[in-house]
Amino acid sequence: MTTMTSDQPQVLSASTIIGDDIYNPQGEKLGNIKELMLDLGTGHLAYAVLSFGGFLSLGDKLFAVPFEALRLDPENEHFVLNVTKERLEQAPGFDKDDWPSTGDRTWGRGIHEFYGFEPYWNRH
Repeated sequence: MTTMTSDQPQVLSASTIIGDDIYNPQGEKLGNIKELMLDLGTGHLAYAVLSFGGFLSLGDKLFAVPFEALRLDPENEHFVLNVTKERLEQAPGFDKDDWPSTGDRTWGRGIHEFYGFEPYWNRH
């Protein structure tokens, strides 16, 4: 998990984050944040839902990304996800009209493993 430095905000509102662009370290735009998913049982910010692909939001595929996989780049005012476009295209995704059960721990474990993170509920 990234440690916040003094030049990074410590707390942001959800409405500030929703709509933010996500880039990879190579500078390629991957999409933007459509939703933030909260685990009501733990109070943990579980996932950012990334919209990727399509044209003018048509045909976009959605991806749940563990929020801890995102790093804020305050200088450029966007988030960074350490994944190539090709790898993201292989990620488990879903259609905007057919969401998975995001509270399902089996589904969530697969998401965390894909991005190389231990599920947050195993760390408590």
